[in-house]
Amino acid sequence: MTEHSEQSPQTPEPAASDSGTDLTLIPVTGEREYTVTVGRGLSGTVRQAVGERASKILIVHSPTVGRFAEELREFLAPSYEQVLLAEVPDAESAKRIEVAAFCWEILGKSDFTRTDAIIGLGGGAVTDLAGFVAATWLRGVRLVQVPTSVLGMVDASVGGKTGINTTEGKNLVGAFYAPAAVICDLDLLATLPLNEIRAGFAEVAKCGFIAEPEILDLLEHELDATIDPGTPQFRRAIELAIGVKATIVSQDFREDGVREYLNYGHTLGHAVEHAERYQWRHGAAISVGMMFAAELGRITGALSDAEVERHRTILGSLTLPLQYPIGRWPGLLATMQRDKKARAGMLRFVVLDGIGKPGILAGTDDSLLFMAYQEIAN
Repeated sequence: MTEHSEQSPQTPEPAASDSGTDLTLIPVTGEREYTVTVGRGLSGTVRQAVGERASKILIVHSPTVGRFAEELREFLAPSYEQVLLAEVPDAESAKRIEVAAFCWEILGKSDFTRTDAIIGLGGGAVTDLAGFVAATWLRGVRLVQVPTSVLGMVDASVGGKTGINTTEGKNLVGAFYAPAAVICDLDLLATLPLNEIRAGFAEVAKCGFIAEPEILDLLEHELDATIDPGTPQFRRAIELAIGVKATIVSQDFREDGVREYLNYGHTLGHAVEHAERYQWRHGAAISVGMMFAAELGRITGALSDAEVERHRTILGSLTLPLQYPIGRWPGLLATMQRDKKARAGMLRFVVLDGIGKPGILAGTDDSLLFMAYQEIAN
């Protein structure tokens, strides 16, 4: 039996569009209200989001977006006393306590106060790190997230989860800290490699599976256009995915209820990332995790054969992995038991009672979990 929250994730309201400037504004409510802005050429929007109270800004960025970081610094510099850059490692290597300490050192030496601001410019790992640094410096300074990857736009930058990794697992140290704004400038995706886009679309597809079937229809019928950053289909898929997350986190900021549904595929997926020493892209690991969750849903009688096959077809069309070695199961199980999503030592998995109908499966016997794993093992 699956456990359903007293609240269920409602179909997200259509994003409001400002046709005069071609901006899409997606509100996020809850403990602190802010707006996710989607559009193109949004440097001016970043400046508005930072506001006039700040005198100093730290732009935390990865090496791959160094040119964008310098352009943004030059754009902001005339309006502020000081605009600094902090280049941090790519991907999960950024999410280490040593890197956070490097950023704190810059803030301390530059006398950053509570009215100053931090901008997270990069993929999901960088926005996670920047959010954690902003949440912890002086117990909280203004944070503006400017994601530069598909994953960052639809997942990491929205919702206020921040964190770093430890040797024991992913995101075990962190804080809930809402940004002042999230600015999704689609122009920043123009040079993103196709394999990065495909990996990021694992999180987009996830939103389709748990709440918004239109995303799945786009991927099934207009795949090439949907993963092309220059098309209306791409923008539509991104906005729908952001809308799903915005709606859910507005209902449940601290993951006490429906927000847990956003973890679809993540319990096993995070264990795969840990097993691969974070050398796999997040989307690749989550793809394996979603296939496992789908098979678990089928074994428990909640999901049909056709719906499991739909997972396989959509994720496979994105060239994402669907299997993982059979001999890795004991290590994966041990990692999952340490995961922050476990409660009182009991593993919890998001499973579907049908497309768009998520629930929680808790306390499942290890033999049943292994049975589901065998279905995706190679």
